[in-house]
Amino acid sequence: MTASPTSACTGTATSANDFSTLALSPATLANLQQLGYTAMTPIQAASLPAALQGKDLIAQAKTGSGKTAAFALPLLAKLNPRWFAVQALVLCPTRELADQVTTEIRRLARAEENIKVVTLCGGIALRGQRASLEHGAHIVVGTPGRIMDHLERGYLTLEGLNTLVLDEADRMLDMGFFDDIATVVKQTPAARQTLLFSATYPEGIERLAKQFMREPQQIKVAAPVAESKIEERFYQVERSNRLQTVGKLLNHFRPVSTLAFCNTKQQCKDLVTLLQEQGFHALALYGELEQRERDQVLAQFANRSCSVLVATDVASRGLDIKELEAVINVDITPDPEVHVHRIGRTGRAGESGLALSLASMNEMGAVGKIEQYQNAPSVWFKLEELTPASNAPLLPPMACLQILGGRKEKIRPGDVLGALTSTEGGPAYTREQIGKIQVTEFCTFVGVARDIAEQACNKLNTGKVKGKSVKVRVL
Repeated sequence: MTASPTSACTGTATSANDFSTLALSPATLANLQQLGYTAMTPIQAASLPAALQGKDLIAQAKTGSGKTAAFALPLLAKLNPRWFAVQALVLCPTRELADQVTTEIRRLARAEENIKVVTLCGGIALRGQRASLEHGAHIVVGTPGRIMDHLERGYLTLEGLNTLVLDEADRMLDMGFFDDIATVVKQTPAARQTLLFSATYPEGIERLAKQFMREPQQIKVAAPVAESKIEERFYQVERSNRLQTVGKLLNHFRPVSTLAFCNTKQQCKDLVTLLQEQGFHALALYGELEQRERDQVLAQFANRSCSVLVATDVASRGLDIKELEAVINVDITPDPEVHVHRIGRTGRAGESGLALSLASMNEMGAVGKIEQYQNAPSVWFKLEELTPASNAPLLPPMACLQILGGRKEKIRPGDVLGALTSTEGGPAYTREQIGKIQVTEFCTFVGVARDIAEQACNKLNTGKVKGKSVKVRVL
Protein backbone atom coordinates (compact mmCIF):
# COMPACT_ATOMS: atom_id res chain seq x y z
CA MET A 1 0.00 0.00 0.00
CA THR A 2 1.45 3.37 -1.02
CA ALA A 3 2.03 5.91 1.73
CA SER A 4 -0.19 8.97 1.63
CA PRO A 5 1.38 12.47 1.89
CA THR A 6 0.04 12.91 5.41
CA SER A 7 -0.83 10.56 8.22
CA ALA A 8 -4.53 10.08 8.95
CA CYS A 9 -3.73 9.81 12.64
CA THR A 10 -1.33 12.68 13.15
CA GLY A 11 -1.67 15.02 10.18
CA THR A 12 2.11 15.07 9.87
CA ALA A 13 4.36 13.80 7.06
CA THR A 14 4.30 10.03 6.83
CA SER A 15 7.52 8.03 6.97
CA ALA A 16 8.08 4.57 5.48
CA ASN A 17 7.93 2.98 8.94
CA ASP A 18 4.62 4.61 9.91
CA PHE A 19 1.78 2.15 10.64
CA SER A 20 -0.56 4.31 8.51
CA THR A 21 1.26 3.02 5.39
CA LEU A 22 -0.23 -0.44 6.07
CA ALA A 23 -3.61 -1.87 5.12
CA LEU A 24 -4.98 -1.55 8.65
CA SER A 25 -8.40 -0.30 9.73
CA PRO A 26 -8.73 3.26 11.14
CA ALA A 27 -9.79 1.74 14.49
CA THR A 28 -6.64 -0.39 14.62
CA LEU A 29 -4.42 2.58 13.73
CA ALA A 30 -6.07 4.70 16.45
CA ASN A 31 -5.56 1.87 18.98
CA LEU A 32 -1.89 1.53 18.01
CA GLN A 33 -1.42 5.23 18.62
CA GLN A 34 -3.11 4.98 22.04
CA LEU A 35 -0.85 2.03 22.93
CA GLY A 36 2.25 4.07 22.09
CA TYR A 37 3.14 2.29 18.85
CA THR A 38 4.63 5.39 17.24
CA ALA A 39 6.61 3.73 14.43
CA MET A 40 7.29 0.24 13.18
CA THR A 41 10.38 -1.57 14.46
CA PRO A 42 12.67 -3.02 11.75
CA ILE A 43 11.10 -6.50 11.95
CA GLN A 44 7.58 -5.02 11.77
CA ALA A 45 8.44 -2.82 8.77
CA ALA A 46 10.05 -5.77 6.96
CA SER A 47 7.38 -8.40 7.66
CA LEU A 48 3.99 -6.66 8.05
CA PRO A 49 3.40 -5.72 4.37
CA ALA A 50 3.89 -9.32 3.17
CA ALA A 51 2.10 -10.85 6.18
CA LEU A 52 -0.94 -8.59 5.63
CA GLN A 53 -1.05 -9.86 2.04
CA GLY A 54 -1.46 -13.41 3.39
CA LYS A 55 2.02 -14.67 2.51
CA ASP A 56 3.92 -17.28 4.54
CA LEU A 57 6.94 -15.85 6.32
CA ILE A 58 10.12 -17.04 8.00
CA ALA A 59 11.29 -14.06 10.02
CA GLN A 60 14.44 -13.90 12.12
CA ALA A 61 13.67 -11.78 15.18
CA LYS A 62 14.65 -11.79 18.82
CA THR A 63 12.53 -11.23 21.92
CA GLY A 64 12.03 -7.50 22.39
CA SER A 65 12.14 -6.71 18.66
CA GLY A 66 8.40 -6.13 18.37
CA LYS A 67 7.70 -9.46 16.71
CA THR A 68 4.41 -10.08 18.58
CA ALA A 69 2.78 -7.16 16.77
CA ALA A 70 4.39 -8.38 13.53
CA PHE A 71 2.26 -11.53 13.64
CA ALA A 72 -0.66 -10.34 15.79
CA LEU A 73 -1.75 -7.51 13.47
CA PRO A 74 -2.04 -9.79 10.38
CA LEU A 75 -3.98 -12.49 12.24
CA LEU A 76 -6.33 -9.90 13.73
CA ALA A 77 -6.85 -8.23 10.33
CA LYS A 78 -8.38 -11.37 8.83
CA LEU A 79 -10.34 -12.46 11.91
CA ASN A 80 -14.13 -12.66 11.82
CA PRO A 81 -15.27 -11.78 15.38
CA ARG A 82 -18.82 -13.00 14.72
CA TRP A 83 -17.66 -16.52 13.85
CA PHE A 84 -16.87 -18.39 17.06
CA ALA A 85 -14.23 -20.80 15.79
CA VAL A 86 -10.50 -20.94 16.43
CA GLN A 87 -9.17 -18.90 13.50
CA ALA A 88 -5.61 -18.33 14.71
CA LEU A 89 -3.16 -20.49 16.68
CA VAL A 90 0.13 -19.27 18.17
CA LEU A 91 2.57 -21.97 19.35
CA CYS A 92 5.16 -20.86 21.95
CA PRO A 93 8.00 -22.75 23.69
CA THR A 94 7.06 -21.81 27.26
CA ARG A 95 4.10 -20.85 29.38
CA GLU A 96 5.76 -17.53 30.27
CA LEU A 97 6.05 -16.51 26.62
CA ALA A 98 2.51 -17.70 25.86
CA ASP A 99 1.19 -15.48 28.68
CA GLN A 100 3.12 -12.47 27.31
CA VAL A 101 1.83 -13.08 23.77
CA THR A 102 -1.76 -13.43 24.98
CA THR A 103 -1.54 -10.14 26.89
CA GLU A 104 -0.15 -8.29 23.86
CA ILE A 105 -2.72 -9.75 21.44
CA ARG A 106 -5.54 -8.66 23.77
CA ARG A 107 -4.12 -5.11 23.84
CA LEU A 108 -3.84 -5.01 20.04
CA ALA A 109 -7.37 -6.44 19.66
CA ARG A 110 -9.05 -3.73 21.76
CA ALA A 111 -10.13 -1.84 18.62
CA GLU A 112 -12.22 -4.76 17.35
CA GLU A 113 -15.40 -6.36 18.60
CA ASN A 114 -15.21 -8.80 21.51
CA ILE A 115 -12.34 -11.06 20.42
CA LYS A 116 -11.67 -14.03 22.69
CA VAL A 117 -8.08 -15.17 23.26
CA VAL A 118 -7.49 -18.40 25.21
CA THR A 119 -4.14 -19.59 26.59
CA LEU A 120 -3.51 -23.36 26.69
CA CYS A 121 -0.37 -24.36 28.61
CA GLY A 122 0.66 -27.10 31.02
CA GLY A 123 0.58 -26.60 34.78
CA ILE A 124 -3.12 -25.59 34.72
CA ALA A 125 -6.09 -27.98 34.97
CA LEU A 126 -7.47 -29.14 31.63
CA ARG A 127 -11.03 -28.76 32.88
CA GLY A 128 -10.89 -24.96 33.13
CA GLN A 129 -9.21 -24.67 29.73
CA ARG A 130 -11.85 -26.93 28.20
CA ALA A 131 -14.59 -24.68 29.60
CA SER A 132 -12.91 -21.61 28.07
CA LEU A 133 -12.83 -23.33 24.68
CA GLU A 134 -16.49 -24.36 24.96
CA HIS A 135 -17.46 -20.70 25.48
CA GLY A 136 -15.89 -19.94 22.10
CA ALA A 137 -12.39 -18.78 21.20
CA HIS A 138 -11.11 -16.90 18.18
CA ILE A 139 -7.40 -17.14 19.00
CA VAL A 140 -5.52 -19.85 20.92
CA VAL A 141 -2.02 -19.31 22.29
CA GLY A 142 -0.23 -22.25 23.84
CA THR A 143 2.63 -24.73 24.15
CA PRO A 144 2.81 -27.70 21.74
CA GLY A 145 2.30 -30.43 24.36
CA ARG A 146 -0.84 -28.93 25.88
CA ILE A 147 -2.30 -28.06 22.46
CA MET A 148 -1.81 -31.73 21.51
CA ASP A 149 -3.59 -32.84 24.70
CA HIS A 150 -6.67 -30.77 23.78
CA LEU A 151 -6.62 -31.98 20.16
CA GLU A 152 -6.35 -35.64 21.23
CA ARG A 153 -9.32 -35.25 23.59
CA GLY A 154 -11.39 -33.44 21.01
CA TYR A 155 -11.66 -30.28 23.15
CA LEU A 156 -9.94 -28.24 20.43
CA THR A 157 -10.63 -28.31 16.70
CA LEU A 158 -8.69 -26.39 14.09
CA GLU A 159 -10.84 -26.77 10.95
CA GLY A 160 -11.50 -23.02 10.88
CA LEU A 161 -7.87 -22.00 11.28
CA ASN A 162 -6.58 -19.44 8.80
CA THR A 163 -3.35 -18.33 10.56
CA LEU A 164 -0.71 -20.45 12.30
CA VAL A 165 2.16 -18.74 14.13
CA LEU A 166 5.30 -20.52 15.37
CA ASP A 167 6.87 -18.09 17.84
CA GLU A 168 10.51 -18.59 18.90
CA ALA A 169 10.59 -21.70 16.70
CA ASP A 170 14.30 -22.30 17.36
CA ARG A 171 13.65 -22.56 21.11
CA MET A 172 10.82 -25.03 20.51
CA LEU A 173 13.12 -27.15 18.34
CA ASP A 174 15.91 -26.86 20.92
CA MET A 175 13.51 -28.20 23.55
CA GLY A 176 12.70 -31.19 21.32
CA PHE A 177 9.23 -30.15 20.14
CA PHE A 178 9.66 -30.87 16.39
CA ASP A 179 7.40 -33.96 16.41
CA ASP A 180 4.78 -32.20 18.55
CA ILE A 181 4.72 -29.21 16.19
CA ALA A 182 4.39 -31.55 13.20
CA THR A 183 1.49 -33.39 14.86
CA VAL A 184 -0.36 -30.12 15.54
CA VAL A 185 0.28 -28.64 12.08
CA LYS A 186 -1.08 -31.77 10.37
CA GLN A 187 -4.45 -31.05 12.01
CA THR A 188 -4.73 -27.57 10.48
CA PRO A 189 -6.14 -26.68 7.04
CA ALA A 190 -3.60 -26.78 4.20
CA ALA A 191 -4.76 -23.35 2.95
CA ARG A 192 -3.75 -21.54 6.15
CA GLN A 193 -1.12 -18.79 6.39
CA THR A 194 1.98 -19.76 8.41
CA LEU A 195 4.18 -17.18 10.12
CA LEU A 196 7.39 -18.52 11.65
CA PHE A 197 9.52 -16.34 13.93
CA SER A 198 12.94 -17.46 15.12
CA ALA A 199 16.04 -15.75 16.55
CA THR A 200 18.35 -18.22 14.77
CA TYR A 201 18.01 -20.48 11.75
CA PRO A 202 18.86 -24.07 12.79
CA GLU A 203 18.44 -27.05 10.46
CA GLY A 204 15.01 -27.89 11.91
CA ILE A 205 13.56 -24.59 10.64
CA GLU A 206 14.27 -25.66 7.08
CA ARG A 207 12.57 -29.01 7.74
CA LEU A 208 9.49 -27.23 9.09
CA ALA A 209 9.42 -24.87 6.10
CA LYS A 210 9.68 -27.68 3.55
CA GLN A 211 6.97 -29.75 5.22
CA PHE A 212 4.44 -27.15 6.25
CA MET A 213 4.91 -23.81 4.47
CA ARG A 214 3.97 -22.51 1.03
CA GLU A 215 6.78 -20.61 -0.71
CA PRO A 216 7.67 -18.70 2.46
CA GLN A 217 9.35 -15.33 2.18
CA GLN A 218 12.46 -15.08 4.33
CA ILE A 219 12.76 -11.89 6.34
CA LYS A 220 16.10 -11.14 7.94
CA VAL A 221 16.42 -7.63 9.25
CA ALA A 222 19.86 -6.13 8.71
CA ALA A 223 20.10 -5.42 12.42
CA PRO A 224 23.27 -4.49 14.23
CA VAL A 225 24.43 -8.09 14.65
CA ALA A 226 27.80 -8.17 16.33
CA GLU A 227 30.56 -9.88 14.41
CA SER A 228 32.09 -13.07 15.72
CA LYS A 229 34.57 -12.34 18.50
CA ILE A 230 36.88 -15.34 18.45
CA GLU A 231 40.19 -14.96 20.26
CA GLU A 232 42.62 -17.38 18.63
CA ARG A 233 45.70 -18.50 20.57
CA PHE A 234 48.48 -20.95 19.63
CA TYR A 235 50.71 -22.87 22.06
CA GLN A 236 53.79 -24.85 21.13
CA VAL A 237 53.85 -28.31 22.70
CA GLU A 238 55.93 -31.48 22.64
CA ARG A 239 54.46 -34.90 22.01
CA SER A 240 55.06 -35.72 25.68
CA ASN A 241 53.05 -32.81 27.13
CA ARG A 242 50.31 -32.29 24.51
CA LEU A 243 47.48 -34.04 26.37
CA GLN A 244 48.53 -32.66 29.78
CA THR A 245 48.35 -29.15 28.31
CA VAL A 246 44.62 -29.55 27.59
CA GLY A 247 43.90 -29.80 31.34
CA LYS A 248 46.05 -26.70 31.96
CA LEU A 249 44.08 -24.75 29.35
CA LEU A 250 40.79 -25.78 30.93
CA ASN A 251 41.91 -24.84 34.44
CA HIS A 252 43.33 -21.52 33.24
CA PHE A 253 40.41 -20.31 31.08
CA ARG A 254 37.63 -22.33 32.83
CA PRO A 255 35.18 -22.44 29.91
CA VAL A 256 31.76 -23.86 30.77
CA SER A 257 31.53 -25.80 27.52
CA THR A 258 34.48 -26.93 25.38
CA LEU A 259 34.78 -28.91 22.15
CA ALA A 260 38.24 -30.48 21.79
CA PHE A 261 39.30 -31.84 18.40
CA CYS A 262 41.68 -34.76 17.91
CA ASN A 263 42.74 -36.24 14.57
CA THR A 264 42.32 -39.90 15.65
CA LYS A 265 39.93 -42.04 17.64
CA GLN A 266 42.77 -43.29 19.88
CA GLN A 267 43.81 -39.72 20.71
CA CYS A 268 40.17 -39.01 21.71
CA LYS A 269 40.10 -42.02 24.05
CA ASP A 270 43.48 -41.21 25.61
CA LEU A 271 42.55 -37.57 26.23
CA VAL A 272 39.16 -38.38 27.79
CA THR A 273 40.75 -40.94 30.12
CA LEU A 274 43.33 -38.35 31.24
CA LEU A 275 40.77 -35.56 31.70
CA GLN A 276 38.45 -37.80 33.71
CA GLU A 277 41.38 -38.79 35.95
CA GLN A 278 41.98 -35.06 36.52
CA GLY A 279 38.36 -34.56 37.61
CA PHE A 280 36.89 -33.07 34.45
CA HIS A 281 33.47 -34.11 33.15
CA ALA A 282 34.66 -35.20 29.69
CA LEU A 283 33.18 -37.52 27.06
CA ALA A 284 34.41 -38.80 23.69
CA LEU A 285 32.66 -38.78 20.32
CA TYR A 286 34.12 -40.82 17.48
CA GLY A 287 32.85 -42.76 14.49
CA GLU A 288 32.55 -46.25 15.95
CA LEU A 289 30.13 -45.39 18.77
CA GLU A 290 26.77 -47.17 18.65
CA GLN A 291 23.76 -44.89 18.10
CA ARG A 292 22.59 -45.21 21.72
CA GLU A 293 26.04 -44.25 23.02
CA ARG A 294 26.23 -41.34 20.57
CA ASP A 295 22.76 -40.12 21.61
CA GLN A 296 23.77 -40.22 25.27
CA VAL A 297 27.06 -38.35 24.72
CA LEU A 298 25.45 -35.66 22.54
CA ALA A 299 22.53 -35.20 24.94
CA GLN A 300 24.88 -34.62 27.89
CA PHE A 301 26.99 -32.10 26.00
CA ALA A 302 23.95 -30.29 24.62
CA ASN A 303 22.30 -29.96 28.04
CA ARG A 304 25.58 -28.70 29.58
CA SER A 305 26.05 -31.61 31.99
CA CYS A 306 29.39 -32.44 30.31
CA SER A 307 32.14 -29.80 30.30
CA VAL A 308 34.36 -31.20 27.54
CA LEU A 309 33.44 -33.12 24.40
CA VAL A 310 36.48 -34.68 22.71
CA ALA A 311 35.71 -35.48 19.08
CA THR A 312 37.10 -36.29 15.67
CA ASP A 313 36.09 -34.12 12.71
CA VAL A 314 34.02 -36.90 11.11
CA ALA A 315 32.09 -37.68 14.31
CA SER A 316 31.32 -34.00 14.94
CA ARG A 317 29.62 -33.37 11.58
CA GLY A 318 26.12 -31.97 11.98
CA LEU A 319 26.84 -31.11 15.61
CA ASP A 320 25.19 -27.77 16.44
CA ILE A 321 25.80 -26.76 20.04
CA LYS A 322 24.80 -23.32 21.25
CA GLU A 323 26.83 -21.31 23.75
CA LEU A 324 30.14 -23.06 23.09
CA GLU A 325 32.75 -21.07 25.02
CA ALA A 326 35.89 -22.71 23.68
CA VAL A 327 37.33 -24.91 20.95
CA ILE A 328 40.65 -26.67 21.53
CA ASN A 329 42.61 -28.04 18.59
CA VAL A 330 44.49 -30.79 20.41
CA ASP A 331 45.94 -31.81 17.04
CA ILE A 332 46.41 -29.35 14.19
CA THR A 333 44.42 -30.42 11.14
CA PRO A 334 46.38 -30.48 7.85
CA ASP A 335 43.35 -28.91 6.10
CA PRO A 336 43.08 -25.13 6.82
CA GLU A 337 39.40 -25.08 5.79
CA VAL A 338 38.66 -27.70 8.45
CA HIS A 339 40.53 -25.57 11.00
CA VAL A 340 38.36 -22.54 10.24
CA HIS A 341 35.23 -24.71 10.46
CA ARG A 342 36.37 -26.08 13.83
CA ILE A 343 37.00 -22.71 15.46
CA GLY A 344 33.84 -21.23 13.91
CA ARG A 345 31.77 -23.33 16.29
CA THR A 346 32.54 -20.87 19.11
CA GLY A 347 31.91 -17.12 19.18
CA ARG A 348 28.52 -17.36 17.47
CA ALA A 349 25.72 -14.78 17.50
CA GLY A 350 28.04 -12.01 18.63
CA GLU A 351 29.26 -13.90 21.70
CA SER A 352 32.97 -14.04 22.48
CA GLY A 353 34.76 -17.34 22.02
CA LEU A 354 38.16 -18.95 22.54
CA ALA A 355 40.04 -20.98 19.92
CA LEU A 356 43.09 -22.65 21.48
CA SER A 357 45.46 -24.62 19.23
CA LEU A 358 48.34 -26.89 20.25
CA ALA A 359 51.10 -27.41 17.71
CA SER A 360 54.43 -29.26 17.78
CA MET A 361 57.41 -28.39 15.58
CA ASN A 362 56.45 -30.96 12.94
CA GLU A 363 53.01 -29.29 12.59
CA MET A 364 54.37 -25.83 11.77
CA GLY A 365 53.81 -26.44 8.05
CA ALA A 366 50.09 -26.97 8.71
CA VAL A 367 50.03 -23.80 10.85
CA GLY A 368 51.59 -21.90 7.93
CA LYS A 369 48.79 -23.10 5.63
CA ILE A 370 46.21 -21.86 8.17
CA GLU A 371 47.92 -18.44 8.26
CA GLN A 372 47.81 -18.23 4.45
CA TYR A 373 44.18 -19.36 4.34
CA GLN A 374 43.08 -16.84 7.00
CA ASN A 375 45.42 -14.15 5.67
CA ALA A 376 46.53 -13.47 9.24
CA PRO A 377 49.54 -14.45 11.35
CA SER A 378 49.12 -16.94 14.19
CA VAL A 379 49.46 -15.45 17.69
CA TRP A 380 51.58 -17.52 20.08
CA PHE A 381 51.46 -17.67 23.87
CA LYS A 382 53.73 -19.34 26.42
CA LEU A 383 52.72 -22.50 28.30
CA GLU A 384 54.24 -21.06 31.50
CA GLU A 385 51.48 -18.42 31.53
CA LEU A 386 48.84 -21.12 32.08
CA THR A 387 48.01 -21.08 35.79
CA PRO A 388 44.86 -22.44 37.50
CA ALA A 389 42.26 -19.69 37.91
CA SER A 390 40.74 -21.59 40.84
CA ASN A 391 41.50 -24.60 43.05
CA ALA A 392 37.89 -25.76 42.72
CA PRO A 393 37.18 -28.46 40.12
CA LEU A 394 35.67 -27.25 36.83
CA LEU A 395 32.12 -28.62 37.12
CA PRO A 396 29.40 -28.29 34.47
CA PRO A 397 26.38 -26.18 35.55
CA MET A 398 23.89 -28.97 34.87
CA ALA A 399 23.51 -32.67 35.62
CA CYS A 400 21.82 -35.11 33.26
CA LEU A 401 18.86 -37.31 34.18
CA GLN A 402 18.23 -40.36 32.01
CA ILE A 403 14.63 -41.59 31.88
CA LEU A 404 14.16 -45.16 30.64
CA GLY A 405 11.45 -44.44 28.09
CA GLY A 406 11.34 -42.42 24.91
CA ARG A 407 9.46 -42.15 21.63
CA LYS A 408 8.45 -45.83 21.86
CA GLU A 409 6.54 -44.98 25.04
CA LYS A 410 5.22 -41.78 23.40
CA ILE A 411 7.02 -39.57 25.92
CA ARG A 412 7.23 -35.93 24.85
CA PRO A 413 9.43 -33.10 26.20
CA GLY A 414 6.31 -31.39 27.52
CA ASP A 415 5.48 -34.46 29.64
CA VAL A 416 8.87 -34.30 31.38
CA LEU A 417 8.70 -30.53 31.76
CA GLY A 418 5.21 -30.83 33.25
CA ALA A 419 6.30 -33.50 35.74
CA LEU A 420 9.24 -31.40 36.95
CA THR A 421 7.33 -28.09 37.17
CA SER A 422 4.28 -29.58 38.92
CA THR A 423 3.90 -29.59 42.71
CA GLU A 424 3.08 -33.32 42.82
CA GLY A 425 5.64 -35.59 44.50
CA GLY A 426 8.04 -32.83 45.49
CA PRO A 427 9.01 -29.22 44.87
CA ALA A 428 7.97 -27.54 41.62
CA TYR A 429 11.12 -26.61 39.71
CA THR A 430 11.35 -23.47 37.62
CA ARG A 431 12.06 -23.41 33.88
CA GLU A 432 15.47 -21.89 34.68
CA GLN A 433 16.40 -25.02 36.69
CA ILE A 434 15.52 -27.29 33.77
CA GLY A 435 17.71 -27.46 30.69
CA LYS A 436 17.41 -29.12 27.32
CA ILE A 437 15.09 -32.13 27.06
CA GLN A 438 15.92 -34.68 24.38
CA VAL A 439 13.71 -37.65 23.59
CA THR A 440 15.34 -40.55 21.71
CA GLU A 441 13.74 -43.84 20.68
CA PHE A 442 14.23 -45.62 23.99
CA CYS A 443 15.48 -42.95 26.43
CA THR A 444 14.83 -39.37 27.43
CA PHE A 445 17.59 -37.05 28.67
CA VAL A 446 16.94 -33.89 30.64
CA GLY A 447 19.43 -31.39 32.03
CA VAL A 448 18.72 -30.06 35.51
CA ALA A 449 20.70 -27.68 37.73
CA ARG A 450 23.42 -29.66 39.56
CA ASP A 451 22.14 -28.71 43.02
CA ILE A 452 18.72 -30.27 42.42
CA ALA A 453 19.80 -33.37 40.45
CA GLU A 454 19.26 -36.04 43.14
CA GLN A 455 16.06 -34.39 44.36
CA ALA A 456 14.67 -34.12 40.82
CA CYS A 457 15.63 -37.74 40.13
CA ASN A 458 13.76 -38.91 43.25
CA LYS A 459 10.75 -36.81 42.30
CA LEU A 460 10.51 -38.44 38.87
CA ASN A 461 11.17 -41.95 40.26
CA THR A 462 8.41 -41.65 42.87
CA GLY A 463 6.02 -39.69 40.65
CA LYS A 464 4.74 -40.20 37.12
CA VAL A 465 5.54 -39.01 33.61
CA LYS A 466 2.62 -39.13 31.17
CA GLY A 467 0.61 -40.91 33.86
CA LYS A 468 3.11 -43.77 34.12
CA SER A 469 5.86 -44.68 36.58
CA VAL A 470 9.35 -44.37 35.13
CA LYS A 471 12.88 -45.34 36.07
CA VAL A 472 15.31 -42.42 36.26
CA ARG A 473 19.01 -42.15 37.06
CA VAL A 474 21.58 -39.37 37.23
CA LEU A 475 24.26 -39.97 34.59
